[in-house]
Order: sequence, then structure tokens, then C-alpha cells
Amino acid sequence: MPNANLVSRRTVLRGLGVAVALPWLESTGPLTAWGETSSSAKPAPNRMAFLYVPNGINMADWTPASEGPGYELTPTLRPLASVKDHLLVLSGLTADKARPNGDGGGDHARALGAFLTGAQPRKTAGTDIRAGISADQVAAARIGDQTWLPSLEIGCEAGAMAGNCDSGYSCVYSSTMSWRSATQPLPKEVNPKAVFERLFSTTPNAARAERDARRQSVLDFVREDSQDLAGRLSAADRRKLDEYFSTIRDIEQRISRSAKAPTLPSPGYQPPAGIPKQYEEHLRLMCDLIVLAFQADVTRVCTLVLANEGSNRSYPFIEVREGHHELSHHSNDQAKKHKLHLINTFHVRQLAYLLEKLKSVREGDSTLLDHAMIAYGSGNSDGNRHNHDDLPILLAGGGCGTLKSGRHIRYPNETPLTNLWLAMLNRMSVETAQLGDSTGMLQGLAG
Repeated sequence: MPNANLVSRRTVLRGLGVAVALPWLESTGPLTAWGETSSSAKPAPNRMAFLYVPNGINMADWTPASEGPGYELTPTLRPLASVKDHLLVLSGLTADKARPNGDGGGDHARALGAFLTGAQPRKTAGTDIRAGISADQVAAARIGDQTWLPSLEIGCEAGAMAGNCDSGYSCVYSSTMSWRSATQPLPKEVNPKAVFERLFSTTPNAARAERDARRQSVLDFVREDSQDLAGRLSAADRRKLDEYFSTIRDIEQRISRSAKAPTLPSPGYQPPAGIPKQYEEHLRLMCDLIVLAFQADVTRVCTLVLANEGSNRSYPFIEVREGHHELSHHSNDQAKKHKLHLINTFHVRQLAYLLEKLKSVREGDSTLLDHAMIAYGSGNSDGNRHNHDDLPILLAGGGCGTLKSGRHIRYPNETPLTNLWLAMLNRMSVETAQLGDSTGMLQGLAG
């Protein structure tokens, strides 16, 4: 029997008088899965990207035996040989808020939910989700007005944005890395075509101006009518509606900046037709789009989720037909650990592809890689143990001369991962005293 207190989304849309979908509200009932859907005198801008891989790593094949500049690449890191001098391998970092801390099971959901936030995700499968603002969105809020897009959130595996995905945790935690606020996750785009169109719009200026004007009038109308709707909603739903309108205002500002900005040069790149059938091609298209976005200075902040946390994707193209998550619970079985090594190495090869592409793009006397910081890793260490200390973390690039790469650095265990994010934000001219469970900026990155 339907709940009489529920607000029909169809009725609300009709009442608002416009074809605008509502955000997720308790008052609209259960949620469904979201898814498939020239040289200059100015200094080069710094960029940052965060790449996430799920289910931890076979750490025995990951961690270098020695520290400093003389370290040898381990079996999993060997695909990075051509960019070794641009790497910092960082051992000893911990994501404490990915641990249970009294909340029981759910290590996969917490691993991704806490990765960039350093906040303990609230254990809920309902709409009362809560984590914390993520490092990328701290940067986007401070420097996003300098580019057309404040940030770009992309991935290669669609995920549900509601429901129970891990021991009572909402699916949103397992599939979302970026959080604009503690209660506002930012869904990732998995379709390369949609990402391309967002970066390089081909809409004629006149048509775009007409469309933008129409959107403005629609948004004004929504704001006026929303007062009547707000009176029928709970306090939590009113908060979510406020966040929704905040997002709409952000879109308006981006449209305004786009209209005033000079036309971007053609990237010389054929727009992708959609989601490729081959996973590696999908990953590489997304890496290409990151390079294009940084090259054109469309955005300076990006997140890429290679696969959702807890993903059980199989990899038959590298002779791994079992699911990734299944294999991560290897119980020290050497055959399973070997297949995990193959998956880990495959993911590292995609990182190598991205870094080599960034290194190939000249920018003044340097390269895009010299003017970027690319963080790569997981919120789980050994997937079999579900531990969140001594995480597998890499930091690549030059950070506009602020990083001394080509080293393996071991930090004391329990050093917060968020200390690294603070150090990266500082190098983006984003001063912030605290991020989640941080205790201060990570030292030693500049040598």
C-alpha cells in the first residue's frame, strides 16, 4: 500500500510547472540505481588528479625493498619504468576512517568513502548518508572559478547511488570518490562521449545563448515555486533541496563563464561514440580526456575511479576469469595471488599510459606531467585482511617544481593519508588547516 505522505515526483514536476527532476528525497520514496548511463609569461597552473583502484593490492609485489632514490621497481610497478623518475612511492600512510571504529563490516564502502574525505562514513543504506568534503572538492571550491569546469568526476564502472551494497552501507559510498559536502556526493560520469561533450561543446554560440537564457528562466521559476514544495518536506529533505539548488546555481555560473570565455582550440581528437566494449579502451579514453582537460585548462581537478570499491569485475582479456573481489579474499592461495598480481599490473599499466601521455605534451619548457600531481592508490591495503594501514599510494608528476620525484619514502605507520592531500592542496595554492583526520601537511615530498 503506497505511503500517503510520499510526494509524487510526477505531481511535484507538474506542480512546479517545469520538466525538472527532483533530487533524492525521503519524501519521494525508495531510490533506484543510478547508472549507465601558447606560450605565456604567466606561470603554468598546477593540476591534480586522483585515481582509485578497488580491493587493495597484493602488497608483496607492490612495496619496494629499499628506500630513497635507489629503489628498484617491484613486479607490479614495472610498467612504470619509463616514468620512474617522475614517481614517489609512499609507504606507511593510513586511512583510519576506513576502519570499522565500532561500525562492524563494510570495509569496502568505507575505503572509498573515506579515501579523499578522511571522514568516517555514516553506516546507513538510506538517504541519510554522510561522509565529508573530499580533497578534490576543497580545491574546486577555492580555485574552480579559474576554469570552465571547477572539477571533473569520471569513472569506468557505473554504480548504484542508493540501496545496500556493503554490510548496511549505501551503494553511494562504494561508487563515489568526490563529495561536495558531507551529505552531497558527486556522481561520476562513465560515458566518454558525455565527458567529451562536457569538455568541448560543439553547440553553435547562438543556439547555446538561446538555450542558456531558457535555462535561466526555468531556474528562476523553480526557485519561486520551491517555496510551496519546501513547506511539505522534512528538514532533511529541505536541506537536500537547498543543496540541489546550490548545484543548479553552480551550473549557471559555469554556463556564464563558458559564454564569456574564448572559444577553445580544437583538441584534434575524434569524439568517442560511447562506452567502449573493451575495458582497457574505456580506461584509456578516460585517461585521454584527462590529458585533454588539463591541456586545454578546462579544469585543474579530476577524479577517476577505475572500478568501484568491492568490484567483482573479471578480466578474461588477461586470463583472469574470476571476479576481482572474489580473488582479493585469497587466503594466501598462491594461484589467486598470482591472478591478483595480473589485475594489479593491468591497472598500473593504465596509470603508466596516462603519465606517458602527460609527459608527451609540452608546455613551455616543461611538460604537463611536470605541471601536475597524479595520486594513485586504494583505500584498502591487503584485500584479504581488509586493513587500511600501509596503503598502496603513488604520487606522480612534478607539481610545478614542488615535488622531488624518483624516490620511495616510508613514513611512520598510522601517518594519515589526508596529510598527503593537505600537502597537495597547498601546492595548488589552496591553504586549509584541516581535512578529515589530518594532523598536518605530509613532509619530505620536496626532498
